[in-house]
Amino acid sequence: MPVYEYRCGSCDKHFEVFQSLHTVPEETACPHCHAKKATRLLSAFASKIVGDHKPGHSEMKAYGMLNERMNKLGKLPPLFGNRSDSQPNVTSPSESSSTGDGS
Repeated sequence: MPVYEYRCGSCDKHFEVFQSLHTVPEETACPHCHAKKATRLLSAFASKIVGDHKPGHSEMKAYGMLNERMNKLGKLPPLFGNRSDSQPNVTSPSESSSTGDGS
């Protein structure tokens, strides 16, 4: 059963109660003044990881596999020979308009 945190609307005290998931907050009575004006609060929770799973382990494994593949790909020869470092012929917009249809 989860632990819920409440604040009483009558006496303004905070308290915790072990309750079922199906319990309606309006039915919860304050242990201090016994009024049924409790408001359920949002609170932090703690969890425990059981087993050999470590947070971030799968991400580290994925990055390791990616680095291994990139190292293998870096050793392969290029598919279509060496790449040339030449720049393509690119004309500026002003040059293309001056060689247009003459209008």
